[in-house]
Amino acid sequence: MKKLHFSQIFTIVLCTVFTLPSANAQILKKLKQKAEQTVERKLEQKTEKETEKAMDSILNPDEKTPTKDTPNTNNKNPNTNPSTTNDDGDNVKVNTNISDELKVYSKFDFVPGDKILYFDDFSQDFIGDFPSKWNTNGSGEVVKLSKAEGNWFEFKPGYNIQYIPLLNSSLPEEYTIEFDLISEGLDNNTSSVARLVINLDDNNTFYTGTNYAEVQLPFGQYGAFGIRVLNAINSSSTINNTITADIREEVKNRPHISIAVNKKRYRLWVNEKKYVDIPQFVSEGKLTTIKFNLEGFEDGEERLFISNLKIAEGGVDLRRTLMTDGKVSTNGILFDSGSANIQKQSYGIIRQISQVLQQEADMKLKIVGHTDADGSDEANMKLSKDRAEAVKKALIDIYNISAERLQTDGKGESIPVGDNKTTDGKAQNRRVEFIKL
Repeated sequence: MKKLHFSQIFTIVLCTVFTLPSANAQILKKLKQKAEQTVERKLEQKTEKETEKAMDSILNPDEKTPTKDTPNTNNKNPNTNPSTTNDDGDNVKVNTNISDELKVYSKFDFVPGDKILYFDDFSQDFIGDFPSKWNTNGSGEVVKLSKAEGNWFEFKPGYNIQYIPLLNSSLPEEYTIEFDLISEGLDNNTSSVARLVINLDDNNTFYTGTNYAEVQLPFGQYGAFGIRVLNAINSSSTINNTITADIREEVKNRPHISIAVNKKRYRLWVNEKKYVDIPQFVSEGKLTTIKFNLEGFEDGEERLFISNLKIAEGGVDLRRTLMTDGKVSTNGILFDSGSANIQKQSYGIIRQISQVLQQEADMKLKIVGHTDADGSDEANMKLSKDRAEAVKKALIDIYNISAERLQTDGKGESIPVGDNKTTDGKAQNRRVEFIKL
């Protein structure tokens, strides 16, 4: 039999469709959706290849002659790391050097939500007190640490002790959770059952509900004990398993934990690596509260601290928002305190912006930085401009975007979207905007 060309087959399909009037609209709609999905997958694959190629040219400059669009990162000029000013007016360094570590983070695909529901860095709590925006049936206190800036909340081990952030509203269907951890006293004697339990539950009491999604991060050091995942939907357990993982080094070195919930889907990253991705894990629409529980730690010997807990609604594809609305604002690009140094976990957002620019070759963007009201107006104005420049430099150096397509500006604290008297409001005000020109 003679084989038909694709175009001939497509013509036959169309002719068949037009001979069936009652089904025309639905079939054509499905064909269009399939075509759009295929094109989108192809574009994403192409973007991945272009990004990896750009990263190789940046990280191995000797293998490729730099052009005006691919700056020579082997330049030893000290002015490539500009100085900036923190919220208190002190001079700080902007470190935008590219490293192998950044190469890994450049593929980090976590995107934080864009509407902050809860933020706590314990800056408004007194040292030694239990934090004002939490509840517990045990004990704990806010402390200062010599190894890290800011205030930290120390969990205390004990039987079935729950630590519950006091949210103003229930968790939505799509949201993200982020926080930093610091541990002390871990060694080969740390128990194999030493774990931090992160539980999404259907109630805000100290008892586990009939609907929950629980992940247990292991802290034991003499073996790789894996990440345990378990859930219940209407009192019926559907998942109870241990995912193979070795995060012993990560948990000793201030890990950043990222969680994304998209209806039933649950994903968790430790630093840049995704360890959990379960499509049917969450009881959709029924989980309202996040709870923490510390198990298996020796009281007084092994310690765990948390800070910078952020819960935000959203976490969806920012690329679509930028394409359809022509602008997008995000709180997810994080910087070191009072600095324009971009924190590594922020590269998921910058990566998405780069994908839009690589797909839309004629698009130009303005990057606008905003700060909270801590510090002087002048210092914050400069800091916001420096942060916008740091994002621009990341797009150029890491993702090979032409500098001619990017403009920057800074508005300091002049356009707040939240109350600068609260930690939640300050977190909302620290943001970066991308505006299509």
